[in-house]
Amino acid sequence: MGMGNMNKMMKQVQKMQAQMAKLQEELEERVVEASAGGEAVTVKVNGKQEVLEIKIDPDVVDPDDVEMLEDLVLAAVNEALRSAQEMVASEMGKITGGMNIPGLF
Repeated sequence: MGMGNMNKMMKQVQKMQAQMAKLQEELEERVVEASAGGEAVTVKVNGKQEVLEIKIDPDVVDPDDVEMLEDLVLAAVNEALRSAQEMVASEMGKITGGMNIPGLF
């Protein structure tokens, strides 16, 4: 590969990194939502994988069955985190065109 090509490639990589950084900021603002137990528990997560909000329907709060509620919260949180990861990965993939560039993430 000649020097010209090398420079051109480096410029493309830098441009891509700048796009990714900007996108990452945008994605951190984006919120995904998941629920479990038919809306009994709803969780909102942002692109930084932070849980922003957990809503629990008072009707599912059963003092005699706290375990079921814990399971629903767990399921909703995991689902929301998974959705957030998928959203970030698919948006990033649009920029990299599915190219796996080490050290970019």
